[in-house]
Amino acid sequence: MHPGDINNMGLQRATGEFSRQMVNSASQQGNSHDTGMPVGMNILWVKVGGLWPVNTGGRIRSFHIISELSRRNRVTVLTTHMPGENSDELRRQLPLCERVDSYSYAPPKVRSKHFLWALFRSWFSALPVDLWKARVPALRNEVSLLLEKEKFDICVADFLFAVPNIPFGGEVPLVFFAHNVEYMIWKRLCENDTSLLRSLLLSIEWRKVRRYENKACRIADLIVAVSPEDRDLLTANIPESNACAISTGVDIDYFRPMGTAEVQAELVFTGSMDWHPNEDAILYFIKEILPLIRKDHPMVSLTVVGRNPSLQLIKEAFKYGVRVSGTVSDIRPYVANAAVYIVPLRIGGGTRLKIFEALAMGKAVVSTRVGAEGLPLENGKHFMCADEPEHFAQAVVSLLQDPGRRREMGAAGRELVAGHYSWEQVSREFEEDCRNLITQSNAA
Repeated sequence: MHPGDINNMGLQRATGEFSRQMVNSASQQGNSHDTGMPVGMNILWVKVGGLWPVNTGGRIRSFHIISELSRRNRVTVLTTHMPGENSDELRRQLPLCERVDSYSYAPPKVRSKHFLWALFRSWFSALPVDLWKARVPALRNEVSLLLEKEKFDICVADFLFAVPNIPFGGEVPLVFFAHNVEYMIWKRLCENDTSLLRSLLLSIEWRKVRRYENKACRIADLIVAVSPEDRDLLTANIPESNACAISTGVDIDYFRPMGTAEVQAELVFTGSMDWHPNEDAILYFIKEILPLIRKDHPMVSLTVVGRNPSLQLIKEAFKYGVRVSGTVSDIRPYVANAAVYIVPLRIGGGTRLKIFEALAMGKAVVSTRVGAEGLPLENGKHFMCADEPEHFAQAVVSLLQDPGRRREMGAAGRELVAGHYSWEQVSREFEEDCRNLITQSNAA
């Protein structure tokens, strides 16, 4: 998924406690970092877009995988942080990493003069505007320096945005960790935009993103996708590439049924509202789908939970009687109160962690195909899939009218994710794929 999935400061407290437990365990059992014993791979992890606070889908996935990897390997993290984000706290939350360095980076906001200048300059470059903005000279210089002076087993480019900050052609195998198929996000933006001028600009951008994404896949020694569908899309024109897919994960101890009574006609959506696909999904839902639901359930309510909602969204939500929470300290009470969790996404890529979080809490979910894309879910058992407004509304109404069906679907979802998709299991998959790459490289 693209950065911007959930906003959850409560998760920060959970991961903080998780880190403290790891430190206590290491001190009691003997940490291999301190004993001088072999500690596995030496990994350089590069990410533009930050890791702390853990408030977006991409940060959640990367943070938990890094946390788990650092228990068995030497991990050096180079990343960025926005103004106001606490890079010192990130270091405290990853206590077993060899080193965690973060560089201040504030990409220009859309429609600002700095963004327009970046867009103009990107037109004379092979880089699309999103990647043009993602170049961080201080980060790139440090990556280059470390790769020259230290012997790493692998270098991980976390998201496509990291790739312009990593020098190509070195001896260290490059792992491209692709949380999304980025060009598909831009292509879907283009297909869903009603402005002729914006559609023209987006058609140029998505093709540039596809070209650069193909380039990244060609130079990478290993592509790690987050679903088999994404893996196949990324390698469709590169049959010789080395690619694999790992599972989507969830913190099954933090996200669990809370035992509170549902509000019978309450719907909920969670997601960073400053990510355009999320805003598009909610505007689409409240204009096209919610009125259809209210024909059968006039009292149905919707709460939208997530940071930085736009003025446009707030105005439209007020018009349709929808609550918009903005930033909250913990999304779980909002999810627990709802009878149905909705994911009406039309644009996106990768896999949606939000669905696994809802399933882990035992909630009935209605999602579009795009929303559930790449997840190992069975329609009708773990969730209900619907794309057209009428079908989506019918699915929601059917669940509102059948508490037993909601409980059955929620239980099936919880059983699925708890049994197979903890972050420890996902990190083991990632680690095994990287070790196989090193074995191949050493044998070559």
